[in-house]
Amino acid sequence: MARTPTRALSPADQERRRALRVMKGVALGALLAMAVVFAVSFSLQREVEWLQYVRAAAEGGMVGALADWFAVTALFRHPLGLPIPHTAIIPRRKDEIGRQLGEFVETNFLEGDVVRTKLESTPLSARAGAWLADPAHADRVAAEGATLATSILTALSDDDVQGLIEDLAREHLLSPDWGPSIGGWLERVIGSGAHHGAVDLALDNIAVWLGNNRDTFQGLVSRRLPSWVPGMAARLVDDTVYREAVQFVDAVRADPNHQARGAIDGYLGRLADSLQHDPATMVRLEEAKAAVFDSPRVRQLAADAWNTAKTGLLRSLADPESALRRRAAAALAEVGARLQRDEALQKRVDGWITDAAVFVVGRYRHDIASIITDTVERWDAEETTEKIELMVGRDLQYIRLNGTIVGALAGLVIFTVAHLVWGS
Repeated sequence: MARTPTRALSPADQERRRALRVMKGVALGALLAMAVVFAVSFSLQREVEWLQYVRAAAEGGMVGALADWFAVTALFRHPLGLPIPHTAIIPRRKDEIGRQLGEFVETNFLEGDVVRTKLESTPLSARAGAWLADPAHADRVAAEGATLATSILTALSDDDVQGLIEDLAREHLLSPDWGPSIGGWLERVIGSGAHHGAVDLALDNIAVWLGNNRDTFQGLVSRRLPSWVPGMAARLVDDTVYREAVQFVDAVRADPNHQARGAIDGYLGRLADSLQHDPATMVRLEEAKAAVFDSPRVRQLAADAWNTAKTGLLRSLADPESALRRRAAAALAEVGARLQRDEALQKRVDGWITDAAVFVVGRYRHDIASIITDTVERWDAEETTEKIELMVGRDLQYIRLNGTIVGALAGLVIFTVAHLVWGS
């Protein structure tokens, strides 16, 4: 398996390395100090009898320091580069250590009851609401969401999205028969009288048009009269037709129960019934629909709809002062404020989060823990050793220092007891 190359140390790791070197120097200094004391006391113990005790203490200190140096070094590498059995434990058993660490986390931390107990004792929604209620935090979340949405929109294939819109339009808009739906809708409109406003609007517009286009009636009927009819009579006919049209429209506008209104209602009612039950009418409507929404036109409509929506969304997402961004931030702040003060909502949200977390842990605990195992397996053995040594090596150097002190005391006690029991 390919190993990940050693990466540059982070500032925190560089600081740990400096601290480790200092402690290594202190532990080595203690060993050298014991060696110097041993040499001096050993050479002078015949002249100065009490130096025997100093020599014994220094001798024990050196033994303890060397033993602990060997033990600490054997964790990370071969002491003095010698391939002594059961040394360089971490690089040699790196993958096994990773598996055991993953199993430990899975067994002791990724447990449903453990996760539930921890989450139930933590006011997650209240804290999240308090944080989100701050307008600055709401703006930040809205900005991050806008960035994410922009990335997604940019990454989407225009052709794929246009194809999807076209397929959806065909499946849900064009493929179903329009007759029964439109007929049923028109029937409900007529039944509720909602169409009366549309009829009034049409009559108002006709009245305005008639008032502005009297000249249009000149010759409308007179052109069809025999040539022997006098011109004055022809103009009188045109004027009569115009006045009758104006009076008819005014009469229909003024009388809610006018016969023409009833005729319109009857026609719309028959049309609604035909659209729902007359096969010929439904076929004609479907043919008209197919003529209007042919394949090229549907494809172009889908492309125009997507391009317009995408351009508008990207513009709004990129502008911090856009209505979309402001409304999103305001909505987030409102949600945060409600989470902060509504205890019933807090309980529901906390329950959802807890149940979701327990479900995820229960279903995917092994997959989650395998991240540790897989990550350690991908590490280079030398890099793994360095990472672990930087994390715990400084404390292990205290073991060397303590071993020097404990060894010195043990050596002194052993020599003293032996001297008292057997004499010099």
